[in-house]
Amino acid sequence: MIRISTIFIAICMVLVAASLGLVLYSVAGISGTESAIVALTALTFLILYNAVSMRLRDRSDVGGQIADLSRGTADLARQVAEFGRRLAATEGRIASANSTNSDRIQSVVGEINELGGLVRQLATTVSAHEDLLAGAAPTPAPAPVARPEPEAPLDLIAAFEERPAAPPPRPAPPPRPAPAIQTQAAVPVQAANGRNQTQLLTTLRNAIDENRIDIFLQPMVTLPQRKVRFYEAVTRLRDEHDQLIAAEEFISIAEASGLIGRIDNMVMLRCVQVLRRLMVRNKDVGVFCNVAASTLGNSTSFAQCLDFLEANRALAPSLVLEFKQSTFRNLGPAETENLAALAQRGFRFSIDHVTDLRIEPRELADRGVRFIKVPASLLLDPRQASTSDIHPSDLSDLLGRFGIDLIAERIEGERAVVDLLDFDVRFGQGFLFAPPRPLRPEGASATGGASPNPAQEIQGSNGSASPSQGATSGATSSAPPAPRITGNAALARRI
Repeated sequence: MIRISTIFIAICMVLVAASLGLVLYSVAGISGTESAIVALTALTFLILYNAVSMRLRDRSDVGGQIADLSRGTADLARQVAEFGRRLAATEGRIASANSTNSDRIQSVVGEINELGGLVRQLATTVSAHEDLLAGAAPTPAPAPVARPEPEAPLDLIAAFEERPAAPPPRPAPPPRPAPAIQTQAAVPVQAANGRNQTQLLTTLRNAIDENRIDIFLQPMVTLPQRKVRFYEAVTRLRDEHDQLIAAEEFISIAEASGLIGRIDNMVMLRCVQVLRRLMVRNKDVGVFCNVAASTLGNSTSFAQCLDFLEANRALAPSLVLEFKQSTFRNLGPAETENLAALAQRGFRFSIDHVTDLRIEPRELADRGVRFIKVPASLLLDPRQASTSDIHPSDLSDLLGRFGIDLIAERIEGERAVVDLLDFDVRFGQGFLFAPPRPLRPEGASATGGASPNPAQEIQGSNGSASPSQGATSGATSSAPPAPRITGNAALARRI
């Protein structure tokens, strides 16, 4: 846009040229044509002079601006160079710190590896001593040695709740090697074989009617800290003579006769009572309650269980319902719907009796499974690496990606614990940590005054028993029963 000063200058130059021509025409007597030519020449000269002067003035202004821009560019270059120097110094310090930290980490890793080697050597030495003690003590312990074991089962369970870790096997009592466990486990099996199915069914009916279904608790500990985190409720039946019968001996008959639903309801009631009692001391404790497949598929029995669990929905985060692996593999429409109803109410599931490692963690996680219990012998079996889709050492990581925890059960020796730690197994269960023990309120007898056989009292879910406690079974069973209330009834009244 043309400035006003430029227009004014142009008007002035025209007036000056016209005035010059008029003066020449009127004063000098020059003709009009010549006066006009002189006026145009003067106007042209003025125009050229103005253009040259403006160009010189603009050149000086542009030169100043260029000089300022040059000074700014030089200043910016100095700042960039300073920033580059500082960045190089910072990178040098970071590289030096990384090198120092790397050296420190390498030294710490070396020390940790050395400590790990020492721990492995210690575990191997302990396992070797255990084997030597097992070979040096083939004879059963005398009766007075194992007699104090069942005196206060409640204190033993309380001890598991209070102490952070279960210690390794003590050198005083004889250890429990696998062969001796199998030998002791044969005693109750032979006793059960002495009855026919009709007698066992009658005993089962009487035990249900007379409330002689007891539960034993076996802890599950964290590895390697061995801190008690969960308990599994193991079912035991008492006959007319207060002799314990393991669950493996009557479950099949109970399922065939349709009594398993009543047993599951009773066990579920006891589990809720025990869980409320344990949560008074520790809010993080949990109880695993076994549920039969026939109960899940029976509409009447499941409706009773669902109503009871709905009334105790607040305990859902701590009450884990446990099913067999075969149950999940053979779910029908009714079982699937009932399982979804339990998961919708916040209850979590566990799978036990695992026979192979062909597991689909995504499908199980979608159904609400949060725990899988695999026998330690199955995890450590080298043949499983070729027969399963995943190596046993990677199973824990695979399940962990879907929110499922792996529990190694039936752990019997320290050597197995060392091997399982290499598989990143975080939970363990077995006779190495503690056998199943009865829960009784304030030391009251669970069998009407007479202590049950210690071998039967600490039987695990597989029906085995400790050899040091099995030696006193004959002396204990001969004690006359006293007229006392049963421990479970007393527990129900107390709760």
